[in-house]
Parts: sequence; structure tokens; C-alpha cells
Amino acid sequence: MAPYLRPRRLRENAVIRRMVRQTRLSADQLIYPMFVVEGQGVREEIGAMPAQYRFSVDSFAEELRSVRDAGIPAVILFGIPASEAKDSVGSASYDPNGVVCRALRSARKEVPEILLLADVCLCEYTDHGHCGIPVQDPDGRFRIDNDSSLQILAKAAVAYAEAGAHIVAPSDMMDGRVAAIREALDEKKMETVPILSYAAKYASAYYGPFREAAESAPKFGDRKSYQMDPANAREALQEVAIDLEEGADMVMVKPALPYLDIIRQVRDMVDVPLAAYNVSGEYSALCAAFEKGWLNRPATIRETLLSIHRAGADLILTYFAKEAAEMIRKGEM
Repeated sequence: MAPYLRPRRLRENAVIRRMVRQTRLSADQLIYPMFVVEGQGVREEIGAMPAQYRFSVDSFAEELRSVRDAGIPAVILFGIPASEAKDSVGSASYDPNGVVCRALRSARKEVPEILLLADVCLCEYTDHGHCGIPVQDPDGRFRIDNDSSLQILAKAAVAYAEAGAHIVAPSDMMDGRVAAIREALDEKKMETVPILSYAAKYASAYYGPFREAAESAPKFGDRKSYQMDPANAREALQEVAIDLEEGADMVMVKPALPYLDIIRQVRDMVDVPLAAYNVSGEYSALCAAFEKGWLNRPATIRETLLSIHRAGADLILTYFAKEAAEMIRKGEM
């Protein structure tokens, strides 16, 4: 007996498939991560991240123009100060003449159409590579002190907003940092600057290439005492709820692909904009497979980003943003 119900009828040709497609990604949903370093004329490829670069401030604007011309509306900046500027408390993070602040001012002047997000964390700016300030317990062991880190993070967020960041994005995972940043911004009459909180940030193995790119690997221990346990899902919802209560305007799940279930659960829980970070390890692993010829690059990028959006992410931070924007322009996404 022939089947009466035939879902394949709506898959018969490309036009029908496009017309009934349930998930559509726009270039307006893409955020491109960028790395800025000290120096002059720097455009240095990152070894673990093919086709991704570190830029000095003077080279940064040219790359921003290419991002704008691709139709990508926003970038998020990660700063890498000179090694001699790093110290135990990450004071370079809030230096108004630091690399990120200079890059923000340059971007505002040279490419004013681009929306600028500034990552707020201490790992790139400390000589120990942790996201907060370490203290030594009486038994000689080091731990990351939560409350003493909040003031530094708040100062950094204010410095970035004053330099021109449209949005600040704390990624440190210290308890209470959203409230501290919101209070500090409001005190400076910058109550209109939104906070995109890395609310559910896991202690992931997928961050390896980023740590090379940002020169931010911890010199001792790991980040498991402040980033989330990959085994936990309900805890992510708690973290999101706390950050929203403290004043976050948008929230993020990081990484994206191993945590599509978390993206879905957060989407079902909240009505605020939800971002997901398609992180360096996800990017580099796929690039390695592309190089080997094991995966088709355009088809895999399309499927990867659609899966993140389908799970519930409104915004996607991805190193594939330029390629994705081109595919969207051609109607291939």
C-alpha cells in the first residue's frame, strides 16, 4: 500500500525547500571576534586558527572595513597587551591608553558603522593568565578571589565604554560581576550601555586555540573553580537567572556546539536576546577537517551555524562570520 502522508512532497525541488525553510540566518545576527595587539603594521596569522589574525591598532581599521563591507554589523574585541604591561591584577585591562581602548577609539573614528563589543576579562592582562585575582591561602595554595576581582572588572568595563564600546561583555565568570559593572557604568552616567553577559560559560577543552591567540593560558592550575562544569545543565539556568537579576541585557552560552541543549533550555527560559559563541576549538577542528578534505566547507559552515540558531541563539559569535555573510548574500544559508 502506498503511503498517504508524504513529507517528501515539500522537498521535491529547491524552490519549495527554500519557501518552507523553518530556520533562516541573517548577517545581522553575526558577531566577528577580533584580536588586537601592540605594535605597528601587525597582521599576524594565528597558528592554531587558520585565516584568523592578530592586528595592531593601525592595521585594525582596514580589517574592520572588510567586515563592514561583508555586511557583518558587529565585532567583539580581545586585547593582547605587551608582556611587560601584564601584572598580577590585570591593571592593563583598564588603562585608557591600553590596546583595546585605543582600538575602540580608532574604530569609532574610522569605521563608525560597526557596532563594537568589548570582552571584559582579566586573563589576557594578568601575568598568571587567570580571569580574576589570585590570593594565597594559609596552606600555600592559590585560589582566585572573587570579590577583589569585581572592582578591576568594573573599571575595565567603564574604560571600554568611555573609549567607545557600544556593549560590554563580561566573560570572567566571577559571581556578582554583572551587578558591579552595571553599578559602575551607571555611576559614570553610562546607563545606556548594555551588558552582554557570558552567563553560562563552561570550563571547556574547546578554548585551546583561543588561548594561543590571546596569550591567555593560565600559568598555574585551571579555571574549573569559576567556569562551569560541562556536566551541569540546571546550573546554567541558575547562572542566567542571576545575571539577568543583576542587570544583564543579553546573555550568552559558551561554547555553542557541545552545548546546544543548554542554548535550547536558556531560550525556553528567557525572553532577552540570547547569544552563543562558536568558539575557537570548534572553528579549528572544522578547519582541520576541511584541509584534509573530510568535510565540505560551505555545507558544514551552513549546517553548523543553522544548528546554533535553530537551537535558539539570536546572535552568533563566530570566526566563520565572513564566509557565512557571503553565503547569506548569495541566498545559500
